Amino acid sequence: MLEAVDLVKHYGKLVALRGLNLVVQPGEVFCLLGANGAGKTTTIQLFLGFIEPTSGAARIAGKEVAKQPLETKVSIAYIPENVMLYPNLTGLENLEFFATLAGKGDLSESELRDTLKRAGLAAEAADRRVGGYSKGMRQKVGIALAMAKQARALLLDEPTSGLDPKASNEFSELLERVRDDGVAVLMATHDIFRSKEVGDRVGIMKHGELVATMSTSDLSHTDLERVYLEHMHE
Repeated sequence: MLEAVDLVKHYGKLVALRGLNLVVQPGEVFCLLGANGAGKTTTIQLFLGFIEPTSGAARIAGKEVAKQPLETKVSIAYIPENVMLYPNLTGLENLEFFATLAGKGDLSESELRDTLKRAGLAAEAADRRVGGYSKGMRQKVGIALAMAKQARALLLDEPTSGLDPKASNEFSELLERVRDDGVAVLMATHDIFRSKEVGDRVGIMKHGELVATMSTSDLSHTDLERVYLEHMHE
């Protein structure tokens, strides 16, 4: 579903990504771990079409993002570290607005409310202004949009940063639900614990390279932390 083929990105003399090769299958959560500047966010931005590759290709459902940016955006949803919503609109109104932009304007109010409920938002919160929402609640609206859009791939950049343990657990449960619906999930994160809990595979990035890829079923939390720290040594 998501595929990086010899993906390279330069910013002048700075090499942000060095020939990345990666495949994320439908119904799989792939977590990218690495320090700041490792290339995680650059990878996400290339799949989103926010930046163009220096060479190589990012593909979504077989289509090259740089050559078919509009077609590939139809298949994806994006949840950044801070989900940007209209604070003066309610959760329901935000979902209706963004679903309409995504071409799902025919969804009824009851369908939109049900989608918010499936994304874990309390029923009474749907009619409250988003300006009073916690970060975790805003993320649930983001997940609801991905569900309403019927996105085939979900891209996440540090989604659990700043969440309390309860909200982090709820977010992990949501990702499992999305994965079980057959969505391909690529998550850039610093959270080793959450990567083990929710990820099917984990990749460790360093200086723009994917230096290790592992199945989480083969590792304990301690093993993953040890392998990660070993790779972080210069």
